[in-house]
Amino acid sequence: MKTRVRVLYVGGLGRSGTTLIERVLNEIPGVCALGEIVHLWQRDIRDDERCGCGERFSACSFWRRIGQEAFGGWAMVDVHRILALRDLVERTRHIPMLAAGKRSDFSALASEYASYYARVYEAAARVAHAQVVIDSSKHSALAHCLRYSEEIDLRVLHVVRDPRGVAYSWTKTVARPETDGRDVMTRYTPARSAVLWNAHNAAFGLLRQRGVAVRRLRYEDFVANPRETVHRVAAFMGMDTSTSPLEFLKPEGVELRQCHSAAGNPMRFETGIVPLRPDDAWRSALPPRQRALVGAVCAPLLRSYGYGLMS
Repeated sequence: MKTRVRVLYVGGLGRSGTTLIERVLNEIPGVCALGEIVHLWQRDIRDDERCGCGERFSACSFWRRIGQEAFGGWAMVDVHRILALRDLVERTRHIPMLAAGKRSDFSALASEYASYYARVYEAAARVAHAQVVIDSSKHSALAHCLRYSEEIDLRVLHVVRDPRGVAYSWTKTVARPETDGRDVMTRYTPARSAVLWNAHNAAFGLLRQRGVAVRRLRYEDFVANPRETVHRVAAFMGMDTSTSPLEFLKPEGVELRQCHSAAGNPMRFETGIVPLRPDDAWRSALPPRQRALVGAVCAPLLRSYGYGLMS
């Protein structure tokens, strides 16, 4: 029987610290973090944006090898077909249908869509000689699609952050360095981000009900005790780091090497010592009325995740 590729899917709403957590886990020997593979087809294969190593995607030897292993070269990939499948199945509104799995025609499309990801994961594991590959695509709908692949041993790390901190982060204007400053990251109003926070996080709870291994991690707990968190997540990935000194974790932060993240938050380009801190500027920078609005919209899950309503 063919061995399934072990994948840690880092999910949650953007601006929750997923990129930093992925980068830290990438420092564990035997782990290969790939960034947000959901954007690979458009931003990298089609638009040739920059890899985390700084090279254009087409010039990165790591990704060239993966393309050759997976498809016989990236030129052999039908990007239009994959993007069409994405539009057909990978939508938040389709999650109930993905979870139910009752329509054979829809399930066939989801399986085909997931198969392209499986080929990338398998090739990356071979090229990097990795036990685990990490995809930090975050999208809850994609996590539900991946459940349809028999080639993937799927484990989901559901990252949550206080929605008021997330809301404040979404209001910031952040340049996308991979486009040489021509584009900025998407922005949302606090009300919009609160609605998305509820929807995406609830979708990961539904994934657990469908038998997928899901572990929740609060960003605030991670920065408060990164060493213990790394050991626990490694065990969830099926790796034993209990005797590892985790030398990349320093008193002043985490020491990050260059990575080959396909897409994601601009911090994927950072190397060297990166501080690990709560990032609670929202407590003073987000206006009280907006804090109250977000808290009211997200109240049920706030309580469930252990956040105070009046923070």
